[in-house]
This record gives sequence, structure tokens and C-alpha cells, in this order.
Amino acid sequence: MNQAIPLAAITRKKARSEIRDVERFKQSGYRIIGEHSAVKVCHWTKSALRGGKMCYKSWYGIDSHRCIQLTPSVQYCNLMCVFCWRFHTPNRVAPYDGQWDDPVAILDEAIKAQRQLLSGFKGNPKVSREKFMEAMEPRHIAISLDGEPTLYPKLVEFIQEATRRGMTTFLVTNGTMPERLLELREKAQPTSLYISLYGPDKESHIRTNKPLIPDSWERIMRSLEIMRGFSSRKVIRLTLVKGYNMHSPAKYAELIRIAQPDFVECKGYMHVGESQKRLPREAMPDMKEIREFANELASELGYTIVADDEPSRVVLLADPSSRYYQEQLGRMRQASNENNAYSLDGVEGCTASA
Repeated sequence: MNQAIPLAAITRKKARSEIRDVERFKQSGYRIIGEHSAVKVCHWTKSALRGGKMCYKSWYGIDSHRCIQLTPSVQYCNLMCVFCWRFHTPNRVAPYDGQWDDPVAILDEAIKAQRQLLSGFKGNPKVSREKFMEAMEPRHIAISLDGEPTLYPKLVEFIQEATRRGMTTFLVTNGTMPERLLELREKAQPTSLYISLYGPDKESHIRTNKPLIPDSWERIMRSLEIMRGFSSRKVIRLTLVKGYNMHSPAKYAELIRIAQPDFVECKGYMHVGESQKRLPREAMPDMKEIREFANELASELGYTIVADDEPSRVVLLADPSSRYYQEQLGRMRQASNENNAYSLDGVEGCTASA
């Protein structure tokens, strides 16, 4: 790997000329890194630091206070999903045409930015010294936040570097870059691979995702096939929007079978952020509706509903034949016993509830 060029040596003026509305990002809590990356501390990181509830991703062994929420492609995305809580800037539709930053430098600067963003918690009486010191040494990277991360051409090297440092990687992709997934499968599998599937058919996909490329649906179908060959933890996530894509669980099941994921998340759309300008509040399903949909989907797939998280409006389905199944149940039992935060449905011997 080539020697990294410190991002501190890159002028912020150049970055700001490329990333539109950069001040708006800063006001939203983003820390811009180099030319095309960003970090933002999420609500659950702050909650976990104060001894409160962690993100539902703790289901997968992620300690929220030690997790960096990062994107290597801020603004750049090939979809304009109606439910997206991010603001869609003018250059979202144009691919980045500058020199892509070195992955080692991005990771170094991401850790530095995370420490700076959390530094104010050191004097908070609700934050233990142990938790704070752990947060200063992050162990997890959620590669999502904004934009489509697989548009970053050096993603393989980035995940390799994170793995070399003993960090877990949680990649969330819209599945429109199957060539990148194929490269990852062969060279650098993330700890967890998330593919977001936002429609049970092409018509629903186009209506919900408003793709900026002509073959997005076909690319997603190819990505589902490639996902099947990953040995790392595989998760399909459905973001369910009433009136758009919250229908036809049998059709969803047909697509999910292609990927053979270990887990499926049925997550309700949240009426927050910029999505409020695109969708009515009625598009947000309640937890009862999400559970009903999840039950139908689980029946179609032969999966088991193992947990839900009401604050995040998500229900987790698991493949009982998955190599990760028993490990997952044990982890969720432990988390539930510690903070009583989750409902573990269908798990024999577990009576914890939200």
C-alpha cells in the first residue's frame, strides 16, 4: 500500500469548493475529512456514553460509544430516496472527479475527529471515566452516514486497514455497485455486510428510490447474487414506507432468498430530517404495522423473529440455519439482561421485554 498523505496537508478550501453547502453539514454536526469523507457522532453514541441505551446494532456486537459513523463519499449517491433524512445537494448527481483520498489517512483523521467531537464528554458527570477512555479508542466503524460508500474506489483498502487495526466494519450499501461488492468478497469482507432493499419489485424501487442511473434495479439483483457468497455476517434491511414499498412480503421473500442473508431487518421509515419535505407523516408505519409485516415475511422465508427495538422501529428476523444464529441469540440475551432495552420474541427461555 502506498504511503498515506496526511489529510492535514490538504487545504480545507479545496474541500469546501467541492462539497456544496459545507456549512450546512457542519451545523448538522458533521466533521468534513479531506475531499469527500465525513464523520458524525450519532445519538446512540452519546446515549451509550451517558450510560443509556445503545443503538440496536448492539445486536451485532457493536458498542455504540466505541463506534465511528463515517462516510467516504459524502453527498455522492446514485439514488435520491424519498425517505432519506439527508439533504440532497446539487452535486449529489455528479460523481466526484478529483483525486480520491488515501484510506489510511481517512481512517487516521476519522479517529482524530471522533475524539475531538467527544472531548466535551470528559467532564460530564453522567459519563464514567472508563466509558470515556473506551470511546477514545474506537473499535467499530459504521460505513454509512451519507452518500453511497461503495462509490469510493479504495473501499477494499479502507476495510483492510481497519481490519489490520483490529476494528470491525459495518458496511451499509444500496447494492448498486455489484462490481465493488465482488471486489470486497474476494479481497476484504467487512465484518457485517448490509444491503438495503427498498422495494419488492422494479416499479416500487423506482418510485421509492428515484434512481439517477438507468440500470439500478438490475445492479441490485446482481448484488443480491454476490452477497450470497460472502462468509461474513449478511443482513438485508428493508426501510418500509407506507404508500411506497410496504407491501408484497411474498415478493420481498423471493428477492431475499437470492441473497440468503443471515438476518433481515424490517425497519420503519422515520419522519425526520429532510424526508419531512418529501413525505407526509402518514407514510411512517407504527410498530404494530411493522410487526405484522415482519410476521408475514418471516412466514414466507421460514425465518424466526428474534428481537425488536421500538425506539428505532425495527424488527429482526433470523435464519435458524445461519452460522451466526446461536451467537446472535446469546448476545441479545446478554444485552437484554443488562439494560432491558429489547424485546426478544420467539427466543426460548427469554422473557425480557422493552
